[in-house]
Parts: sequence; structure tokens; C-alpha cells
Amino acid sequence: MTTADSTPGTTEAPGAPETPEAADAAGTTRTNRTARTVTDVFQPRNVLLVGMLGIGLAAAGHWTGLLWGFLGALCAGLVPAGYIEWERGRGTWGDRHVVDRTKRAPIFFVILGSIGTGSVLMVLGHAPNGILRAMLALWAMTVVLLAVNTVWKISVDAAVASSVVALLAAVHSPWWLLGYVMTVAVCWSRVALRYHTVAQTVAGATLGATTAIAFLLG
Repeated sequence: MTTADSTPGTTEAPGAPETPEAADAAGTTRTNRTARTVTDVFQPRNVLLVGMLGIGLAAAGHWTGLLWGFLGALCAGLVPAGYIEWERGRGTWGDRHVVDRTKRAPIFFVILGSIGTGSVLMVLGHAPNGILRAMLALWAMTVVLLAVNTVWKISVDAAVASSVVALLAAVHSPWWLLGYVMTVAVCWSRVALRYHTVAQTVAGATLGATTAIAFLLG
């Protein structure tokens, strides 16, 4: 039995791509869906929430560190994410990725102000030294991201995914370096979605890795 658009005698499965171009398009769509899922699941606010809780717990040595970790996640990830959503609601940006490099500066200033505020609260509240150093490391990383972004579109998602893994490895165990599988996945997703080049994600991941220096030299 054949359809009106099929050629008699063929055994093509119903719904299968009829041309190499259609097959390529279907494969691209599947890749984009996977990349979109990866980049959404491991977006900075989610990675920072999990990572800062882990850093806070290690820094304090008991459950109270989770509270300091949540404050860190709130200031470094959740508040900036909320600001982006607010601006999206106003029509400033199309989505959270803010693909236009020239429009990213306000986000970096919000992050710097939020992390700075959180750091002051931690000092006043006598937070464990480890979580405070993590905040200062993220603040310094953001300064570099802002500076580089003025001339080149470095990947923030890659930087955050890398910095959190590096910090967790520094405060817990080198086994946490296995988390770089996640970082590589984030870099791949950003390139697959054409938000960044390979060089931009590698630069972001390299910058993020240097945040561990705050612990290794502290």
C-alpha cells in the first residue's frame, strides 16, 4: 500500500525523512532540544544553588552552613536571575541568554552589587571563612567577565559551571573534579545553540576554574 506521495515498490517507513536534507534537519532539531535541556537544567542559578549549599556546608562543618550557602546562592544566582526575568517582562530582552553582548553590562553590575551585599552580610554575621571566600572569588570572577564582555562575548554559563565545580573540589575533595563532565556538557550546549563559540566557552570555563585559587592560596 502506498500513499499519493510515495513511489510504488519502496519500503520507506511511514514518517521517515524522505531526503538527506530532511534527515539532517531532524537530527539538528533533536540536537537543539538536547542542548536546550542541558543549558536550562544547568543554568547559573541552578548550579549556584546546589554548589553554594555544598560550599556552605563544608565551610561550617554542620547544617548551619546550609543557611550561609543559601544566602550565597541567593545573592550570586537567584537575585540576578530574578532581575533578568524582570527585564524580560518589561521587554528589554527576549530571553535569559541576552545574546547581544552590548546589553549585558547591567546584569554584571546587578551581580556585583548583589554579591557585594551578601558578602557584607556574611562579614556582619560572622559567616564561616570558606563561604565568604567563595563569594569574593565569584565577585572577582564577575569583574573579569564584565571587563572581557566589553570587547568579547565570553560565556557566563561556562564560567559559573566551571567555578562551582572547582570550588566544591577545593572545599570537599578532588573527586568533585568529575563534575567537569557537567561543565563540558554546558559548554557543548552553548555552542550547539550558537550562543557562543568554542573559544568563548573554553575561556569562560578557564576563568571559572581559577576561582578555586581563593581556597588553594587562602
